[in-house]
Amino acid sequence: MPVSIEGTNEIIIAYLSGEIDHHTARGMREKIDREVRAQKPSLLVLDFSSVSFMDSSGIGLVMGRYKLLQETGGALSVVNVPKNAYKIMTLAGLQSLASITETEKR
Repeated sequence: MPVSIEGTNEIIIAYLSGEIDHHTARGMREKIDREVRAQKPSLLVLDFSSVSFMDSSGIGLVMGRYKLLQETGGALSVVNVPKNAYKIMTLAGLQSLASITETEKR
């Protein structure tokens, strides 16, 4: 699966990889949501460092996790976002929902 998760209780980090599109986003959402509901972290970090492509499903993935964290009292951080995906996220206004950090790689 294109997501691996580590951490417990306070901070969960979900390492996303490959393509995020309508075929892969559902499985990613389900796996992340299971962990968030079980652990109820104060912070969920979505790490996009290994994401090679993202369409609007990636926007939905971030927005849905934001909503889930609001229900459980946690916060969301999106890190290591590739330049093209970062542009899409900021144009969609996601920086108002979560801390979004572009990757250092150029």
